[in-house]
Amino acid sequence: MKKLILAFLILVISPVYASSQSIDPWKIKADKIDPSNYYGVTVANGMIGIVSSPEPFKVKDVVLAGAYDLYGRGRVSNFLRSFNLLNMYLEIDGRRIDAKAASNFQQELDMLHASVTCRFDYSDRASVSYTYYSLRHLPFTVLMDVSITAKKDIDITSASVMEAPDALKDVQNYYNEIDRPHVVISLLTSSAKSPTGKLLMCASNTFLFSEPHGQEPRVIHEMWDNNMHLMKFSRKIKAGETYRFSIAGSSITSAHHDDPLNEAERLTIYAKLEGRDRLINFHTKAWENLWKSDITIEGDDQSQQDIHSMLYHLYSFTREGTALSPSPMGLSGLGYNGHVFWDAELWMFPAVLVLHPEIAKSMVEYRYQRLEAARKNAFANGFKGAMFPWESAETGVEETPVWALSGPFEHHITADVAMAAWSYYCVTQDKNWLRDRGWPILSATADFWASRVERNGPGKYEIKNVVAADEWAENVDNNAFTNAAAKSNLQDATEAAKILGIVPNPDWADVANNIPILKLDNGVTSEHAAYHGEKIKQADVNLLAYPLKQITDPAQVKKDLEYYETRIPDEGTPAMTQAIFTLLYARLGDKEKAGRWFKDAYVSNLNPPFRVLAETKGGTNPYFSTGAGGILQSVLMGFGGLDITPKGIIQVKSVLPPQWKSLTIKGVGVDKKTFIVK
Repeated sequence: MKKLILAFLILVISPVYASSQSIDPWKIKADKIDPSNYYGVTVANGMIGIVSSPEPFKVKDVVLAGAYDLYGRGRVSNFLRSFNLLNMYLEIDGRRIDAKAASNFQQELDMLHASVTCRFDYSDRASVSYTYYSLRHLPFTVLMDVSITAKKDIDITSASVMEAPDALKDVQNYYNEIDRPHVVISLLTSSAKSPTGKLLMCASNTFLFSEPHGQEPRVIHEMWDNNMHLMKFSRKIKAGETYRFSIAGSSITSAHHDDPLNEAERLTIYAKLEGRDRLINFHTKAWENLWKSDITIEGDDQSQQDIHSMLYHLYSFTREGTALSPSPMGLSGLGYNGHVFWDAELWMFPAVLVLHPEIAKSMVEYRYQRLEAARKNAFANGFKGAMFPWESAETGVEETPVWALSGPFEHHITADVAMAAWSYYCVTQDKNWLRDRGWPILSATADFWASRVERNGPGKYEIKNVVAADEWAENVDNNAFTNAAAKSNLQDATEAAKILGIVPNPDWADVANNIPILKLDNGVTSEHAAYHGEKIKQADVNLLAYPLKQITDPAQVKKDLEYYETRIPDEGTPAMTQAIFTLLYARLGDKEKAGRWFKDAYVSNLNPPFRVLAETKGGTNPYFSTGAGGILQSVLMGFGGLDITPKGIIQVKSVLPPQWKSLTIKGVGVDKKTFIVK
């Protein structure tokens, strides 16, 4: 009863409170920084992520997409931290500023401009602010912009500190100056080998001064040890004067470029000669273009800010033209080893697809480029076609640690990849892409399922011994989601063949028509053959209504919802399950239940001070971009009624939560349409 009352209070009181506090839809401010209860926020550009720190002039992590090596957890490849190329220090009148010396320390995430700004005062001597960016238009380049306003005459010394993560080895440090008639470029550069020596990781940065050439401060290089060196300068600032300088840096590895050491310096030199104003201007324009596809909520300021945050993070963790796909934690750290799961295709991809198909294309391209590895995986497991790995990294081989049974057994991932490919075609209607990229994926995955089923008579083409989408159900037979996803895969491949004028394999339709979807005695869809009402980790059966559309009867959808919503524990389950409940109840017209599940999906998962999303209620592993993708789908496809069909995106009947006055979704699909729900 207490939990029901609390849920009611969250629904009723939080919108009123949000409105009274004038919550900014684009900015999240942290006015009180508590290092003991601090979870950093990420600025990223789809390639390089920077995670904030509670310490002035520090960043917690720099994470680079696409860079993996074998080390650490699980004897499988892991994301690599890059050099911490934005750490610095500031001394004022000989006192190095740390958290104790900084008063009124505040941080602010600006989602509209994809930046983090930090501000503080130092006694009665100076006010300081700095803003850092992962530049959207330059995939491997970051910028720290610093402003110091003197209240009295002061002397400052500021240093850029280049530090190597512990996992890297054979660190080499370089410093050089390039002197031209119009500019002097000081380059602080480091390189190191990844743990096995497989990759060379490099980073370089430089100061951007505001003085005219010839009047810049003198830069001094200091070597501390093999893992750390710095460059610094000193300057006097008069009372009332504001002094500005910036640090631009780049990080890249041999996974991205054949000559990463020289390229890191070239990219940094490019940023230096572009200059601060042009860098920020182009970055801002790039984000303005991304935000042309946006979600606007009227009547619930806190939900508006939260949805912007989720959308901001998905945009930050993905990028057009990369052939990369995000891990569950995106670029916010090393969670899940940076591997790619079904999280990408089933949870993040649909929201990205409807708002930015050009970015979603990168995610499907990631799978296409690893199709040959999936074919070898199918062969090794005794099947035909292509069998995608549960955890994928650089090469596309299976990367799941051996203690996790999901690696050998969670086969629905293959159908999830196929569904994303089919959905991309449905939204874009790009037949050339379907022929060149989509069809190879759809046909090879359909061949997999045709060989994967065990043919035990009409209506009994069974799929036995799998880990269910509900991963607490291990080594079960005829899992509802796996079977239904396989049916969808086979049906979509057949439809794609017809569109392309190819005669489909008739066995695909035969198999699809004979894969069973089991029922319990009460008429509820059974999660698997041995299911008897146990608690479940995450949505499984309910996914048959959306996104699979294998169950379309509203009465059956409701029956399954009412049964499985009581099987979700209060803790330990990921946010996506409640998001699916939200979506389906919204489409069924039950605004009260849809609104309740929407809040339940994420409010208890938020961590201070930036409301960053964790995987579970009370969890401390943000940022969980999988959950963000699921919740965004509950808004786009649930409350917004958007639906991906073979003819494109349409809008189906739906309802809004009680407190929402309207929902506007703009920039949808290739035609950038606007959809409104009142």
